[in-house]
Amino acid sequence: MATTANAAKTAYRITNWSKYNESLVRRGDVTFWFDEEVLAAWRHENAERKVGRPFVYSDRAIESLLMLRELFRLPYRQTEGLGRTLVRLLQADVAVPDFTSLAKRAAKSNISLSVDTAASGPLDVVVDSTGLKVYGEGEWKVRQHGVGKRRTWRKLHLAVNPATHEIVAQVLTDHGVHDADQVEPLLEQVDGQVRTFYGDGAYDQWKVYQGLEERGVDAIIPPRKNARIGQHGNSAADPLPRDECLRQIRRDGRKVWKQSIGYHRRSLAETAVHRLKACFGGALKNRTLQNQQAEAALRCKLLNLFVTIGMPAFLWS
Repeated sequence: MATTANAAKTAYRITNWSKYNESLVRRGDVTFWFDEEVLAAWRHENAERKVGRPFVYSDRAIESLLMLRELFRLPYRQTEGLGRTLVRLLQADVAVPDFTSLAKRAAKSNISLSVDTAASGPLDVVVDSTGLKVYGEGEWKVRQHGVGKRRTWRKLHLAVNPATHEIVAQVLTDHGVHDADQVEPLLEQVDGQVRTFYGDGAYDQWKVYQGLEERGVDAIIPPRKNARIGQHGNSAADPLPRDECLRQIRRDGRKVWKQSIGYHRRSLAETAVHRLKACFGGALKNRTLQNQQAEAALRCKLLNLFVTIGMPAFLWS
């Protein structure tokens, strides 16, 4: 009994706790996200243009305020107040965009995840999706009185680099969009060559395999339990990788197949989803799809910056 209990209680400990603790503290340092470099690029380059009504504030100024909004989970009006306070403390002679300008510019912004994947060579990606609530009650109300009518969700599709834990691509769609339909949009965002694609059973579709084969990407996707072999051994064509997986699963079992191909790496996508919701919550504050897409992109960018600040190093025992 003791041996079984010890085997089930496999633990790990953080080996760089002091450094990781400092990185957690630094996440809340306002000067890390809002400094003199942001103020130096505050005005838009076309602010003095005479034709039409040009933008007054640069994209970096708007994005910096929107990142503070997501970091501290603020409404637009409180974000404007925080911006005024920071500008006053820094003794800068610049105007702060009001909450209306922030909301309108957020819908037009093009948020980059700031991830350089082309220089590191071919990379693996693990893909998963999660739901973000727009309308709906909390768990307490649902348990006490049942599910309400206004329950609306968006679906966030993520592609994560398992080597660095960075989100390399993201797409926010309506809740009815299937995961397999977003494989191409995700891969198009990745700079450089993708070597291996890890996904769960939702991506077990022929169009996904064909799209990955055209890109020269190896697919590690578990076939469904009722999957059938598409091309039998008496065919003159080359065997399909999915059929070979099915044959190995039938011969050795699904657990052995997952261990042999390293399917456990796909769980890092679920880890990224957990970290995203733990840091920024599981609901969206905006109500229009364009602003929600910018909100989701900002959260992914902030999570990537958290990775650059510091990550824990584990020692398994």
